[in-house]
This record gives sequence, C-alpha cells and structure tokens, in this order.
Amino acid sequence: MLPEDIIKKIKRIEIRSRRAVTDVFAGEYKSIFKGRGMEFMEVREYYPGDDIRIIDWNVTARMGVPYVKKFVEERELTLMILLDASSSLNFGTRGRIKREVAAEIGGVLAFCSLRNNDKIGLTIFTDQIEIFIPPSKGTTHVLRIIREILYFKPRNKGTDLKLALDYISKVMVKRGILFVLSDFLTSDYEKKLQALNKRHDVIPIRILDNTEIEFPKVGIVKFEDIETGKQNIVDTSDPSTRTAFINRRMEKIKSTIAFFKSSAIDHIDIRTDKSYVKPLMRFFVERARRTR
Repeated sequence: MLPEDIIKKIKRIEIRSRRAVTDVFAGEYKSIFKGRGMEFMEVREYYPGDDIRIIDWNVTARMGVPYVKKFVEERELTLMILLDASSSLNFGTRGRIKREVAAEIGGVLAFCSLRNNDKIGLTIFTDQIEIFIPPSKGTTHVLRIIREILYFKPRNKGTDLKLALDYISKVMVKRGILFVLSDFLTSDYEKKLQALNKRHDVIPIRILDNTEIEFPKVGIVKFEDIETGKQNIVDTSDPSTRTAFINRRMEKIKSTIAFFKSSAIDHIDIRTDKSYVKPLMRFFVERARRTR
C-alpha cells in the first residue's frame, strides 16, 4: 500500500500532466514523432495505374495475374524514459527538487504516449541499472511509471550515464524515442550518446537548480557531495572562491551544450525555479517546424 502523500503526488501529477497534454503538447507530439514507416498488410490484384514497384512477383507467378502489395502506415511509437536517480537529483532550493520536476515531465511524456496509443517504458539508473519497465500501453501502465519515478528508492547514490546508455542500446532493439532526464553533471558518456542517437531519436532533458549556476554569498559553509559524501569547508564571502565556482560550473554547462549541438542532438534545458511547460513547448514547436 502506497503512503497517502505519494498517492496525492501521483494524482497531482496526473492532473497537471493531463492538462498540459490536452492544452499544448498533444498536437505537436503527433506531428514531430512519426512511426517507423509503412507496414505490409495484404496483397490484391493489380489495377491499371498502380505503381509497378509494389508488384509482388512471387504471388503474381503463382496466380498467373499481377498482384500488388498493400501497405498501411505504422504509426505506433516506442518511447523510453531514462531517468537519472543519483543523489544529485534529490537537490533543490526553490521549493522543488530536480527529481520531482523530472517526475512531472515524465508524466507529461507518458500521457502524450497514452493519448497517441504509443508504448512507453522506464529505466531508472544510478551507477547501476536500478529498475527497468518494458514499454507497454494503457492508463494503468502510465500510472505505474509515474509511481515508480516518485516512489522508487535507489540502492546506490552515484552516477554512470555511460552504463545506462549501453544498457538501453541492448534492450531497445527497434528504433524508438529516448528521453534522457538528468542534470548531466557527469562525464564519459558522450561517445555512447552519439552512437545511440544514430539508431534512435535521443532527446536529453537537462534539469538544473538555480544554485548550481549561481553561488550565493552566505559566509562559511560546509558543503557535502551528496553522491560521494566528501565534505569541504568553503568561505562563500570570498569573491575569488565564488568566481572560481561559477566559472567551473558554467564551463561544464556550456561544454555540454556545445557537445549536443556538434552532435546534432536536440536538447531541452529545465530549471527547478521555473515552469517546464515553456521549454518543452518551445522544443515541440521548433521540432515540428523543421519536420514540416
């Protein structure tokens, strides 16, 4: 039995997600994410005007008269949410932690797939694969995914995005859409992400907190790396210390953006202190414009 607070969170995310899907995302989602192409359905006799390239020569030889192949559009998509559950996602200073924002975004994507009758799966990782839910359809399945995003407690604290991407490359056999929800404050994943993007439509969603970009002046503070437990005493009133921190963090953020652009990988930046609706909608609209 789930705790009452978790049930309330699931219901709140369901309401917000359904509204976002209905109001803004559904139409653009359908226009930018297309099926794998045309699927064979049956054969029928050739009629004058039919394209000779679709003649089924084997059936024609057996029947003695020309037959052509009939196809239908294969619309069904497979989506996979790859969620970073390392301890850095449990950080937040403006009312919401990064993991809660990730859960709501996952809810929007899940309900988009539900509305369009697509399959969706979930992989949660830290420095190991914590949970894998194979792609499927239906309201019950979507709510299970949201519940796991909210309620699942990872065993480990670290981050190994390269390992997670390697795992996805093995379990996603057919071409699909991969949403990677993480803060991307890690390294050594770039080549694997590039390779995966050649087989699938990979969309990184980077979630950051405001204090990861700024460095407030609050005196002497003990900082702890929530993944490694390493502690440091820092004088935040020292201008050179604040400048060095901001420069290092901005260098990491800019280098990640440069990598996405050079690899032709569309990405979405989300902040915990702002609504995720506008960045998501901007991505959907821009992607739809390019595909028209």
